[in-house]
Amino acid sequence: MSSAKTGATKTRAPVVLQVLPALVAGGVERGTVEIAAALRDAGWTPLVASAGGPMQHEVERAGATHFTLPLDSKNPLVMYRNVARLAALIEAHGIDILHARSRAPAWSAFYAAKRAHCHFVTTFHGTYSAHNWAKRHYNAVMTKGERVIAISEFIAGHMRRIYGVEPGKLRVIPRGVKLDVFDPARVSPERIIQLSRQWQLRDDAPVILLPGRLTRWKGQRVLIEALAALGRKDVQCRLAGSDQGRTSYRKELEQLIVKRGLSDIIKITDNCKDMPAAYMLADVVVSASTDPEAFGRVVAEAQAMGRPVVATDHGAAQETVLPGETGWLSPPGDAKKLAEALAWALGFEPKARDRLAARAREHIVQHYSNKAMCKATLNVYREVLGEEPVA
Repeated sequence: MSSAKTGATKTRAPVVLQVLPALVAGGVERGTVEIAAALRDAGWTPLVASAGGPMQHEVERAGATHFTLPLDSKNPLVMYRNVARLAALIEAHGIDILHARSRAPAWSAFYAAKRAHCHFVTTFHGTYSAHNWAKRHYNAVMTKGERVIAISEFIAGHMRRIYGVEPGKLRVIPRGVKLDVFDPARVSPERIIQLSRQWQLRDDAPVILLPGRLTRWKGQRVLIEALAALGRKDVQCRLAGSDQGRTSYRKELEQLIVKRGLSDIIKITDNCKDMPAAYMLADVVVSASTDPEAFGRVVAEAQAMGRPVVATDHGAAQETVLPGETGWLSPPGDAKKLAEALAWALGFEPKARDRLAARAREHIVQHYSNKAMCKATLNVYREVLGEEPVA
């Protein structure tokens, strides 16, 4: 953006405003919090604008100032008014970079950045539906940043193929795992025991875990059918995730569990507040998504905890899973093949499991750490400001 500021003044640190629709639980929101904390730690000024939500206190705890604006609205009139609101924030707070993480707020942020002569950066978090020209045009705002961050090579390829994003402004920065949180050595036996009792797990049966909100594309039905095909009664499975008001889908899953005679094996639990302990309880962690995952944090977190993973063979799982070394990949929607992968994972000898656990954690430490994600993102900010990146 030729009219944008060339960078922060020599007398103050740069100011970065991240914009997103709202602060509910999700990968976009977690990434926003993590970058806010990284900006604070680097001595920069982190700001966040959204419609608010349950995670607002986490943003503020990370050291960012939050501004409540109706950025979750897709109403064209509200989006137009948000241009002036954001431009006013840029002027009032000397904002150097506007970082948009979702489409509706990105449209407002794009024009606000132009109006107030501010740098504009975007992060492409998903494939987004693009079945017609209007949709593709709406999505294309996420390609208008001076730098466009893709959260996986899969997403970068999608952007090049569908939107023709020029390689010179595209930066691939995978989402990262907090290695100090997702560390087997830091999970106490008391936490594991407490969660095991809460989930009413037996000590004599291996545990299969599928974490993720209850929505059809996350593939809970595929796993249920796979467990029916597996035919083992000596396993126990937990589908851990909130239905987020999708009660009809939850009932559909419960009815399928009963129909397949798996009521003693499969239980649906609400969101788990201690995922490191949940991973430690699991003998196998499953990601059965029927649509490609843009990144798939569960797959990375589970490997960081040294757990074998079985993921669907598409999307970013093809990057994060090393087949035969840290887990297995199964064709999308294929319950029979998923059952075969589960049988293989459950049949590992203890020494082989130990080797897999060590390799899995090493893989995530080397390539998918939260620290690396934050450092790379701040280097993108430095790049647009004309500063030297930190090695």
